[in-house]
Amino acid sequence: MPAPRKYSEEIKDRAVRMVFQVRRESGQRNGAVAAVAAKLGINRETLRGWVRQAEVDGGQRPGISTVDAQRIAELEREVRELRRANEILKAASAFFALMPH
Repeated sequence: MPAPRKYSEEIKDRAVRMVFQVRRESGQRNGAVAAVAAKLGINRETLRGWVRQAEVDGGQRPGISTVDAQRIAELEREVRELRRANEILKAASAFFALMPH
């Protein structure tokens, strides 16, 4: 179970928009995350991660998008469940094969 979220999606979105706005207005990439993080009282590395993921989701940076990451996690969960079910079926099959008919 994931840890509870400290920040709402609204706060995250607002902070990321502010970073992009500061970058547009100043024309510089450096310092925007630190300035916004300090202004909003958010950990700088946390905000940097949000901005990086927003850039991936927006196609501005290579990486796995949020949607793709969620789908991969769902598929991995499904694979684990299917493997567990397969092991149960194999065990049941072996059990019934040993039973006298």
